[in-house]
Amino acid sequence: MSNRSDIAPDTVSVELTEDGVVVEYLDGRQAFYHGVPTAVEERIQTAPGKDTHVLITDKTETSGILVYVNDLRTHDDILEETGVGRVILDDGEEDELFPGVTVRDNQMRTAVEVDYDVTNGRVFVFEEDELGERSYEIVEG
Repeated sequence: MSNRSDIAPDTVSVELTEDGVVVEYLDGRQAFYHGVPTAVEERIQTAPGKDTHVLITDKTETSGILVYVNDLRTHDDILEETGVGRVILDDGEEDELFPGVTVRDNQMRTAVEVDYDVTNGRVFVFEEDELGERSYEIVEG
């Protein structure tokens, strides 16, 4: 079985705290994205080569979907057990993760754009590697 296929996300629990964002996976484990996300208007492009995770909450801000972009390390079975989705994009390719939320690969960078005329939840982008992590919230411009 390949560990590089697209996986559809399931709904996971989300908690927004003063210290960051908590995502509870379907298997009961939690991921904590540290820090208050930096607000950016309408779109963000990550630094090259970073792991990129996109979280889209519903309007209650207590649940949503989490999608890893171009993750080549996590095995399909693990993603399916946790409820995390994955999309694999070639350079220049784009995909709609959720109505109004588009992700595009651009020379090892991930661009995420939100159309708030279509989507009504909150959209967070987390970029990380072994040196650290940064978090953003894409807000309406």
